[in-house]
Amino acid sequence: MMSLKRVYTVTALVVAALVLVLILLTSWYTVDESDQAVILTFGKAEETVTDPGLHFKLPWPIQNVEKLARETLKLEFGFKDGEGNTSETKMITGDENIVLADLVVQWRITDPKKYLFHSEEPEVILYNATSASLRSIIGNSKIDDALTSGKAEIEADVRELLASLIDKYDIGISILSVNLKDVELPNDDVRKAFTAVTDAREMMNTKINEAEKYENKRMNEAEGEKKAIISKAEGERAARLEAARGDVAVFNKLYEQYKTNPEITRERLTLETLEQVLPNAEIYIMNDDGNTLKYFPIRPLEREQAVQKEEEGGNQ
Repeated sequence: MMSLKRVYTVTALVVAALVLVLILLTSWYTVDESDQAVILTFGKAEETVTDPGLHFKLPWPIQNVEKLARETLKLEFGFKDGEGNTSETKMITGDENIVLADLVVQWRITDPKKYLFHSEEPEVILYNATSASLRSIIGNSKIDDALTSGKAEIEADVRELLASLIDKYDIGISILSVNLKDVELPNDDVRKAFTAVTDAREMMNTKINEAEKYENKRMNEAEGEKKAIISKAEGERAARLEAARGDVAVFNKLYEQYKTNPEITRERLTLETLEQVLPNAEIYIMNDDGNTLKYFPIRPLEREQAVQKEEEGGNQ
């Protein structure tokens, strides 16, 4: 009896020691800087711990700890895995062309409780929502936009649609960014045909730009010529106005003199007019009283006398 009692005592001590060890081992846990922990009390989420370091909890099976990543996570859609396999990324554009698209989604767990208990596989939901969002936006876009300058707009639209779907599913995930890595055509023949069409379109745009540039140049030249003609006309107008004002001033002065001495003014005007009409003529003023010679060739006589003097000087 004593030996059996001793066995029971030893067994009880061993069990107590094991329980104590279990309590000590399951009452402490650590949280890394890149993790966050959810405390589960009999399977119910009670608290979220984000402070890194050593923490205490009630021993198992009263409380458990679920650790989740706190850093930014990445979902790659359409990339090849280690075996060279590629997920199905063929999709039809709005103008009924087939393209292949690769997408990277950066996301984060913002509500660990919802992430753990609102769905069984939240990452699968995220993947399917990403696929649906990308196919929806590509399906409403033209192939030119998907392959060239419309990628940024497609990225923004995919992010907006994906974020709205994730909010609707309420699985504790937030979408940080969407990056459309590559959009390409399914085979070489289609790529060559599309490249030829793109080159032709670029050449057309280049010719249009050159024509518009030439048109703008000619328009600017014509505008400059028009302004020059207008400026010249305005200058001539101003000059003629000033000349007219001067003529009016001269006329007013002549008129004042005419009112004072009409005869003298009339004669002076007559002589000035003759000088303007006959600039090379010689004018003689004579008193016509019947005794004055009407014409006396003074200038020819003076020239003859000058010629004779030059000849006499030469003979000497």
